[in-house]
Amino acid sequence: MEQKLFDRIGGEAFFVELVDHFYDAVAQDPELLRLYPEPNDLSGARWRLSHFLMQYFGGPTTYSDQRGHPRLRLRHAPFPVDEDMRDRWLQAMATAMAQMDLHELDRGQIWGYFIQAADAMRNQPG
Repeated sequence: MEQKLFDRIGGEAFFVELVDHFYDAVAQDPELLRLYPEPNDLSGARWRLSHFLMQYFGGPTTYSDQRGHPRLRLRHAPFPVDEDMRDRWLQAMATAMAQMDLHELDRGQIWGYFIQAADAMRNQPG
């Protein structure tokens, strides 16, 4: 039986570290940071993203247990996400991913999801 990606890459610890690196990068981009309702306290955003990713990649369902169905497009609708913001988000995630020790196939699977998801969150022209 094939091991779930979640378990193969290190479980919760991997996603917490990845998301910490990601939000460290977000904090360095004032344009991207202004999309966050609480830019001085990203702890809630860190929890939500790390637990969503854990669940998406085969880990525990804590995210849905506490927040319901992810409904990503609906939850992101209030925030103006155009091509530039999508690219800024992807750059912050690329910075985070570069700091993680991953097998190339796992890296590709995770990165492929991020590209697809980031593009799906676009809700503004340009």
